[in-house]
Amino acid sequence: MDARTYETHDGTPSAQHPFAAFPANAVNWIAVWRRNYLVWKKLAIASMFGNLADPMIYLFGLGLGLGLMVGHVDGVSYIAFLAAGTAASSVMMSASFESMYSGFSRMHVQRTWEAIMHTPLSLGDVVLGEVVWAASKSVLSGIAIMLVASALGYANFPSMLLALPIIVLAGLAFASVAMIVTALAPSYDFFMFYQTLVLTPMLLLSGVFFPTSQLPAAAQAVTAALPLANAVDLIRPAMLGRPLEHALLHVSVLAAYAIGGFVVSAILFRRRMMK
Repeated sequence: MDARTYETHDGTPSAQHPFAAFPANAVNWIAVWRRNYLVWKKLAIASMFGNLADPMIYLFGLGLGLGLMVGHVDGVSYIAFLAAGTAASSVMMSASFESMYSGFSRMHVQRTWEAIMHTPLSLGDVVLGEVVWAASKSVLSGIAIMLVASALGYANFPSMLLALPIIVLAGLAFASVAMIVTALAPSYDFFMFYQTLVLTPMLLLSGVFFPTSQLPAAAQAVTAALPLANAVDLIRPAMLGRPLEHALLHVSVLAAYAIGGFVVSAILFRRRMMK
């Protein structure tokens, strides 16, 4: 059904409403979040296992294997260095995949968004609910990695608690940016471009596996603007019990991605739904 037929509580077609691209109020998105949570809860264990398998393989496969050859990096064992990067990368992957594959499925395949938009919720409420839900799942992944690292002695407690709000903000940033890709995607195949051209290079260049100081100066300048690099620069010191350097700058970059990504994705979704 065409989105132009949906009406809000004041009778205005939701996708044509002047502010349809943005949330109607501060709480409507919770209904979308709760809906997704109730569906996810039925398959929570399998979902969590799938989200954690890949980062755990990186952590133990590279941390224990490559760590024997590398030894120490920045004054800590390589696996402890890698654990913090893995926590950040797991947030990126979990938030991005939820926003892209699951979000696209609910929007385009299952047409769940259409059903929700028959209610007083605006398109903006739906998009915000999806972003917060994707971020919530990524927070679980990040916390799980941190707990494993802490139990094995690779993270410092209680300083690693400082990483929790950072993980939340990073999850919102990655979820918002991935929603832009979802708004533009004609099919699931489109996401491979984002994975190959954006996520993978960001994973390799953002300090997850080695210090960014090893990169050429030009590459370091580009990396400094990437959300994953800023998340790693905040999460790693927190997990290793070190002082946070340039914390305000890193937080500002992540906040800019979160807010900017949401605004752009919401506008793009409004245009898409009006076609």
